Amino acid sequence: MSEDFVKVAELKDIGPSSMKAVEIGEGNYYAIGNVCTHVGGPLNEGTLEGFEVECPWHGSKFDVRTGEPTKPPARQAVSSYEVKIQDNDILVRKHI
Repeated sequence: MSEDFVKVAELKDIGPSSMKAVEIGEGNYYAIGNVCTHVGGPLNEGTLEGFEVECPWHGSKFDVRTGEPTKPPARQAVSSYEVKIQDNDILVRKHI
């Protein structure tokens, strides 16, 4: 395993159209920061529709492919991370 990647889940742990919050893609797996840039809402508790995750607190939306906001009130992007599938593991590249 590359030292820049950290195992965050196995494929069986995250089904299609579902989300998982992790600390710290290939195929249809994407990883973004969990904290809304508006006032810190938990994005993993929001809803995912297509490529947009909606913050449960004030309705900001973010593109899970890029982290960019797609609907206010948030105006700043959340972090996005590179995702790689290796065997049955989902790996996310950490920021250095």
